[in-house]
Amino acid sequence: MMKTTRPPAGYFFEHYRVGQKFRHATPRTITQGDVALYQALTGSRLPLHCSEPFAQSLGYASMPVDDLLVFHIAFGKTVADISYNAVANLGYADCRFLQAVFIGDTLHSETEIIGLKENSSGKTGVVYVRSNCFNQRDEMVLTWIRWVMVHREQATSNPNSVPAGVVDAVAQVAQESIIAPPYLTRSNTQSTVTGGTRFWEDYAATNTDEFRHPPPTEPTPWQFEPIKHPAGMTIDESDHTLATKLYQNTARVHFDLHHMKDSRFGRRLVYGGHVISVCRALSYDGLENVLSIAAINSGTHHNPTFAGDTLYATTIPMMKWPINAAIGGLRLQLIGYKNIDPNAAEFANAPEHLKVLSLDYTVLMPRRPK
Repeated sequence: MMKTTRPPAGYFFEHYRVGQKFRHATPRTITQGDVALYQALTGSRLPLHCSEPFAQSLGYASMPVDDLLVFHIAFGKTVADISYNAVANLGYADCRFLQAVFIGDTLHSETEIIGLKENSSGKTGVVYVRSNCFNQRDEMVLTWIRWVMVHREQATSNPNSVPAGVVDAVAQVAQESIIAPPYLTRSNTQSTVTGGTRFWEDYAATNTDEFRHPPPTEPTPWQFEPIKHPAGMTIDESDHTLATKLYQNTARVHFDLHHMKDSRFGRRLVYGGHVISVCRALSYDGLENVLSIAAINSGTHHNPTFAGDTLYATTIPMMKWPINAAIGGLRLQLIGYKNIDPNAAEFANAPEHLKVLSLDYTVLMPRRPK
C-alpha cells in the first residue's frame, strides 16, 4: 500500500513496517533561482553546472542541475515521512544518478522501508529505506539507500533485538553499471575552462600499477598522495538553515532550535547532505575537471557538524577504469574534517571526533585529449 498522508506529529520508529511504501507529497519544479542559491551557499564551481556554453559543447541541450542539488531536493521530499523525528541521518549506499536533470524539470520521490533495527536504549531505532526520484515523465533519475536513527514515540524497556529486513546496506555500485551519457563521446579541453591541467590519466589510484610501482620519471605529489584540498569553509547559522530550507528538509533536528535545546547537543545539527556539498565544493581544487557524479557507493557521517564549525576536505583516489575513448571512471574517497586543516602539522594527531564525513563516490572524468 502506498501512503500519501502522515500523522501531524510525523512517524516514529514503531510506526514503520518492512515493505511499507510512501509516495511523498509536493512535487518540486527546479528553477534557475534554486541553482543560483545552491551555488551561493556551497561555492560549487563545477563547470558543467556553471557554464551553459560548456555544457552545450559536450552535447547537453542545456546546463544540467548539479547532481547533489538533485539529491538534496529528492532527499528533502522524503524527510516528512521518514526522518521528521530523526535523531540523525547515519549513512548512504548504492546511490545511482541515472540521468541528467534540467531547470524546469519537476521531481517527486517514493520510498520503501527495507529494514528496521531497534536500539538497546529502547528510545530509538534505525530505519533503512530505498528511495527513488522521478521526473515529470516518470523517468527514474536517482535511486539510493539510506539509514536513519529515529525516535520512538513511546520508549520501551524491552526492545526487539532481532532486526527485520535489510540492515546491512553498505554496498558499492557495480563498476560495469557506470556509463557515460551517450553524448559524452569526446574529450573536451576542459582545462581551458577550469584552469586545471589534470585529466583521468593523471590520477593514480590504489588499483593501478602506477600507484604500487611509481614510474621512473619524478611524479608530482598529487599523483601518489591523498589530495589535501587547500581551502576551508566556515558554516554559518544562516547558511546551513537556508540551505536546509532550499532542500525543503523539514527534520526538526535542523530547523527547530527550541526542540533541540533539550537534546544532548543543545543546538541544531547541520544537515549531513549540506556537509557533503560543502566538502565536495572544497574538493574542486585538485579535482577541477570532474564532469559529474555517477554514483555514491556509500557514505557515513562520523560526527555532527554545527554552525561555527569550519570544514576541510581530503580526497583519496581509490579506483579508476576507462569507460570509453573520451571518459574514464574515477572512484574517490572524500573525507571531511571540522576545525582542523589537513595541511597543518597538528593534523597527524587530530582526534577522531574532528572527522565528520567519509564519502565513497564515483565521478566521470574526461581523458586527456590526444
